[in-house]
Amino acid sequence: MEENQEYRVLLYYHYVNVEDPETKAAAHLNYCKHIGLKGRIFIAPEGINGTVSGTVEQTEKYIRAMRHDEHFAETIFKIDETEGHVFKKMHVRPKRELVSLRLEDDIDPKEQTGDYLSPKEFYEAMQREDTVVLDARNDYEYDIGHFEGAVRPDIRSFRELPEWIEENKEQFEGKQILTYCTGGIRCEKFSGWLKEEGFENVSQLHGGIVTYGKDEEVKGAGWNGKCYVFDERLSVPVNQVEHIVVGRDHFDGEPCERYVNCGNPECNKQILCSEENEDKYMRGCTHECRVTPRNRYIIENKLSKAEVDERLEAIRREKIQHA
Repeated sequence: MEENQEYRVLLYYHYVNVEDPETKAAAHLNYCKHIGLKGRIFIAPEGINGTVSGTVEQTEKYIRAMRHDEHFAETIFKIDETEGHVFKKMHVRPKRELVSLRLEDDIDPKEQTGDYLSPKEFYEAMQREDTVVLDARNDYEYDIGHFEGAVRPDIRSFRELPEWIEENKEQFEGKQILTYCTGGIRCEKFSGWLKEEGFENVSQLHGGIVTYGKDEEVKGAGWNGKCYVFDERLSVPVNQVEHIVVGRDHFDGEPCERYVNCGNPECNKQILCSEENEDKYMRGCTHECRVTPRNRYIIENKLSKAEVDERLEAIRREKIQHA
């Protein structure tokens, strides 16, 4: 990395008809590599969704190129300053859907979606008694940060959300539903699906949590914790006035905002975990994950069988003491 070089992250999406996503993705990848961007972009028949990082010069060049593309000229970019790249490589992939709900009859956000609320309107709506705030993200995203009082769907992926709603619809009937996600793209489709299912009063946070946290009027008020992001930063601050830690360590329940992946590659579950507990439990979220021969923590740290057995015995003794 060059010294004193300023870097930025661009987060964006745009729903628009794209006739040949494969060809478009290949050309897009070549251009991004040519100007030096890194990140992850998906192009589907329904539009584009991406997060990329680069220098100010590189990201400005990319934005200008998008402005001159007939498909993506109206794309809105959310911009974060960062100290360097937040991705290791550049990927552009064609997809069937930008965000996967896997519905029999897909929702087109250009035709039907929930009412847009600005950050101020969303904040004011949250204060009303007839509203329910619904997080449209996955459980591990919610666990590190969310709007105060928001409903936490018990899901590990977005495509599980419709079924969860159908099983818990009594919570939302007759209420004004306020839904939100990281940058807004999931809510575009999800809020449209809610209306299709007969929920009449459905609104969404326009621009998502990222826009809410940067708004100079609300300053992230009402948000507790951090916002999970899908790059090497893993989380970013939102509330500019008061930061309240809501994440809890997987092992001891202490306040924590540090995510790691379980050392067992067959599990790979993301868990909140302090460095101390990562070492103590060898990054295994369960006993089975700790003792698997493929445990990445054990391999990376070249622990001998005797060292592993010693740590397992220490865990066993501690459990007996607290039983």
